[in-house]
Amino acid sequence: MTTDSIPDGTFINWVDTYSRYKPLSPEMVEILARHKEWIDMGWNGDGRANLTRANLEGADLEGADLRSAYLRGANFKGANLKGANLNEANLRGANLEGANLTRAYLGRANLNNANLCDTDLTNADLGGANLRGANLRVAYLIGALLINADLRGANLSGADLRRANLRNTDLGRANLRGANLEGARVTQGTLDTMNITVEQRAQLVIEG
Repeated sequence: MTTDSIPDGTFINWVDTYSRYKPLSPEMVEILARHKEWIDMGWNGDGRANLTRANLEGADLEGADLRSAYLRGANFKGANLKGANLNEANLRGANLEGANLTRAYLGRANLNNANLCDTDLTNADLGGANLRGANLRVAYLIGALLINADLRGANLSGADLRRANLRNTDLGRANLRGANLEGARVTQGTLDTMNITVEQRAQLVIEG
């Protein structure tokens, strides 16, 4: 088995009963190192991380550089991804329920049909991300950057979007029932795609 790929469903973390998060196995540390080297070499070679359907539940990946990594269907439930760089990563169908993604970078990431229920995305950068059909129920998106993101058909019921930047965001058919939109910034184009109440509309900052 190469160090840049892991068989589907493999559990790659040690259990640490003294920490909220699980430390990474030596194999995972090597995967991250090889992936960083691949990036530094101009995205050339065979070092790109392939963690498709890997089990990283509860893993401590704070600040990890996983730009353009293959993470489709991976399990990050309850993981620590604070400040992680996931720009342009393939997270289609991934499970990020309850994960800590505060100040994470997810620009142009593919999160189509991902599970982000109860995930903390406070001040995260999701500019241009594909979140079509994603489950963001009761997620924390306070101050999150969602410029040009595609949230068509996403479930944002009960989500906290206070002060989020939703300029040019597509929210067509998105479920915003009970979402907190206080101070969220939207363009008229974004507003036209939103199915919200009069009370929610009054919470918005509508820009030209």
